[in-house]
Amino acid sequence: MFTLFKKKSEKEQLQKKYRALMEESYKLSHTNRKASDTKQAEAEEILKKIEQLKE
Repeated sequence: MFTLFKKKSEKEQLQKKYRALMEESYKLSHTNRKASDTKQAEAEEILKKIEQLKE
């Protein structure tokens, strides 16, 4: 019940954003490859940030 008000950590927020970008990239890959590649690159940058947080 108290987890309802718990704030997400920076890592959790970045992981959520990463998953959303990867999903959007996948959907765009069927229609617009260039836009898909752009979203993929954004997701890779976020993944690098997540990996830096682990260290």
